[in-house]
Amino acid sequence: MPRANEEVEALLNEYADLLSITGGDGFKVRAYEKAARAVAGHQEDVSTLSAKQLRAISGVGSSIADKIAEYFAHGQVAVIEEARTRIPAGVRELTEIPTLGPKKAMLLYEQLGIASIDQLVDAIQHERLHGLKGFGPKTAENILHGVDLLRSSGGRVLIDVAMELAEDIVAQLSTVDGVERCAYAGSLRRFRETIGDVDILAAAEDSGPVMAAFRALDLVAEVIASGEKKTSIRTAKGLQVDLRVVPLESWGAALQYFTGSQAHNIRTREMAVHAKLKLSEYGLFEVDSGELIVSRTEEEVYQRLGLPWIPPPLREDRGEVEAALRGELPDLVEVTDLRGDLHTHTDLTDGIASLEEMLEAAATRGYRYYAITDHAPNLVMQRMTDEKMLAQRERVRELDRAYRGMRLLHGTELNIDPDGEVDWPPEFLAGFDLCVASVHSAFTQSRADTTRRLVRACENPHVNILGHLTGRQIGHRAPIDADFDEVFRACARTGTALEVNSFPDRLDVRDEHILHAKRYGVKFSIDSDAHSIRDLAQIRYGVGTAQRGWLTADDVINTWPLTRLRKFLRKPSARGA
Repeated sequence: MPRANEEVEALLNEYADLLSITGGDGFKVRAYEKAARAVAGHQEDVSTLSAKQLRAISGVGSSIADKIAEYFAHGQVAVIEEARTRIPAGVRELTEIPTLGPKKAMLLYEQLGIASIDQLVDAIQHERLHGLKGFGPKTAENILHGVDLLRSSGGRVLIDVAMELAEDIVAQLSTVDGVERCAYAGSLRRFRETIGDVDILAAAEDSGPVMAAFRALDLVAEVIASGEKKTSIRTAKGLQVDLRVVPLESWGAALQYFTGSQAHNIRTREMAVHAKLKLSEYGLFEVDSGELIVSRTEEEVYQRLGLPWIPPPLREDRGEVEAALRGELPDLVEVTDLRGDLHTHTDLTDGIASLEEMLEAAATRGYRYYAITDHAPNLVMQRMTDEKMLAQRERVRELDRAYRGMRLLHGTELNIDPDGEVDWPPEFLAGFDLCVASVHSAFTQSRADTTRRLVRACENPHVNILGHLTGRQIGHRAPIDADFDEVFRACARTGTALEVNSFPDRLDVRDEHILHAKRYGVKFSIDSDAHSIRDLAQIRYGVGTAQRGWLTADDVINTWPLTRLRKFLRKPSARGA
């Protein structure tokens, strides 16, 4: 994403937050949030666009386009500056706490003068919120849990932020004279959902030029440390990046070592010790003679230890070494295995691209089938109606004939109500090719009620996929509490797939759930949940999460041929309905 687009995205989101805090109109708030997503998803650099071109971006109206133009002309927007002066920065900080909304944050400031997270925690601990309307004991408990959640993610970024940065750095350093190999390693290569710092590895005989090029990158805000073998910098956004340079002959050993995880590396080093060898970032050596055995490729290192090459997402010491010794490593699902995407949105609801634009982008990705699943009416702010949905269905059927190489499926994302019911009666649901059902509200139900809610949704004969199962938003909203074993059993029993949602702030279900659910025979759907053309590419993060959960292509329904997929979508309970 161009940096100008990032700046405008942040500015519009901030204004939406400011409007929320001051009790602004809800639809206006959502308009700015939608415009922020539209700018983030726009392929061109918005700083180069005229006012007319800005207005042509879906979701960016005249007023918002004028504010964007004002920002690039003057470096600020008058109404946003004025709003900032009315709201202390600490109040905006409070809104980052999961479960604490803008209105409550402003109430805390106005009634108690609380303008920081530390002040809020102190007030709760000394029971100063007692008697304040809307802040009972349960609310206070939820706020403290939200603070813990927020602080636990401190210093870490979502995988897409780290990936874009790492790929940019690798691309630039790969052009430096003398650099023979360059790649990212660490937890990013293992597709962890959040990243603490980015590890870059380069192979070169002379480290000087590549270290100098690294320090000179535009993204560098501070050089933390610089040496012959390792240089560490900090970006303007506060993310640390470590560059290590090794000789080409050490590339494989270094890549294995710096990819980790620490627990996996301990296991491989133990295997080396038992074989009277020593494994380090420089290679695999004979202990007695110090002779280098292998080091040039990861495959050679693993092979000399008696193992096949182990894919990075599996390297967490969760049984991968034992599976490798038995010859039972899974053939992991890949992005190229996906034949389609089964959860996407258009500007009919909260997407920012038209149906036609989304279909064209999906066809460009080479999909054999593609599902549109806009929101259903119980998510009131999306303003869905029966008539709108039926009109979209008719248009999808018309366009299906235009895409000979890609079949179009008309679906919807239903809302799982607190009692497990979903939008629309059975006769209306029967007209869809598939239905995704997700929790969008009532996140704090009891464990028993939440479990019943999800199981009942699985038992609905028209629900094919449970979307973003836990409802979490990494660092901002805790997952719902349920007996997931019971839910997984219901998925397997009813033929309901479990979604691996690829949105970087969700990655839901997470890898631990995948590993567990797979034991029950559950099938999965890796979906982008795209709200823009740009979002379609985020499916790579869902695939990375699926790999961490040891999924093969056969476990994933949208790798299947369309005929097999359609058979799965006709749930046994639906066939008899």
